[in-house]
Amino acid sequence: MVFYTDGVLIAPALASSALLVGKIWDAINDPLFGWLSDRTTSRFGKRRVYMIFGALPLAVTIMLLWFVPRGLPDVWVFVWIAVTFLLFDTAWTLTNVPYYALTAELTDDYDERASLTAFRMVLGVPAYIVGAALTPALVGLFESKRTGYGWIGVIYGLLAAAVLWIAAAGLRERKEISQSKAHTPPLQTLLATFRNKPFVRLIVAYLVANVGFALIKTLLAYFLTYQLGMEAQVPLVMFLLLLFVALFLFPWKKVSDRLNKGPTYAAGLALGGLAVAATFLLPPGPTPWVYVIAVVAGIGFSAQWVFPWAMVPDVVEYDRLGTGEHRGGMYYGVWGLATKLSDALGIAATGWVLQLFGYVPNVPQSTHTLFGIRLFFGLVPALFFVVALPLLIWYPITRASHAEMRRRLANGE
Repeated sequence: MVFYTDGVLIAPALASSALLVGKIWDAINDPLFGWLSDRTTSRFGKRRVYMIFGALPLAVTIMLLWFVPRGLPDVWVFVWIAVTFLLFDTAWTLTNVPYYALTAELTDDYDERASLTAFRMVLGVPAYIVGAALTPALVGLFESKRTGYGWIGVIYGLLAAAVLWIAAAGLRERKEISQSKAHTPPLQTLLATFRNKPFVRLIVAYLVANVGFALIKTLLAYFLTYQLGMEAQVPLVMFLLLLFVALFLFPWKKVSDRLNKGPTYAAGLALGGLAVAATFLLPPGPTPWVYVIAVVAGIGFSAQWVFPWAMVPDVVEYDRLGTGEHRGGMYYGVWGLATKLSDALGIAATGWVLQLFGYVPNVPQSTHTLFGIRLFFGLVPALFFVVALPLLIWYPITRASHAEMRRRLANGE
């Protein structure tokens, strides 16, 4: 959004609405590609084949995402954003849904899945920190923000392809899973995921919480720049937040060894929600309190990086107990759909809120505009987290119930 509004000077409502249109394709492509990977058998594996051959298209679509031709009328700007985002989303889904499905297939152990996810995130989050810090720094090297963001697209596109190939080269799929093929038709499989009660409970909690996260991620730069007058500190605040996300991935994993995954996830959301709610009380102007809030929020939100992804494999196993099929691709497809829809709703809501409260780019904002930014950066996301808490505190799949599922699967029940 900052690229579109401040780099290319596109009206926020226009940009956010175009992005939302691009997400409509998600209603088909996430579950569809997940179902296709469930049915795939090849000499490259069930999941790896998509990572290997989808990496280059992903690189190209990332480059297009950060480029908007000059001089287009609004209607063609809308079309350009929607189409390039649709192409990017297709390539992303084609490569990433199979990648995520491997979480359910590399190990069957309840706690090891949380550990596996924590290791993935403890390596991914520092790279995320580097990217968050490098992006504004790289853009600042160029005289024009538009040009700087264009080079961001080239660099990140090439990186995306490279890391997918590295991951595919290092993975080994389990033979009994990679050679299996799901036979249930796609629509029937899709509907079955919504009859899986633990999955429905988990995905509703995650979707609600992720809308809150999308608002926070999208409005962070606006809040720091216009409410606190700390635009230069955006990379530092982002660094602190993500640093403590990374530092507390394994401590949260240790907590879940005692409390189970659902209640631990809820505890993290509660702590992070309290931290972001406190930003609503910050007065205009620079303040060191924002660093304290970033640290506490990072500690709490660290749970969001581990537990949702570590809990999906358990519901895939719950499904296999009833069907006998390995349908992790479809479940991660629906999961990807929920992730992207909640992200899109958060981004679209940000554009609508900025437009509604009279946002004007690159100038001091009115009191009315600042109130809207504070409200939707702090209090509204915290309310979303509160809604998700009961669904997680009493989540039905525990360590004990999962052990019973594994026993029944081993006995062929």
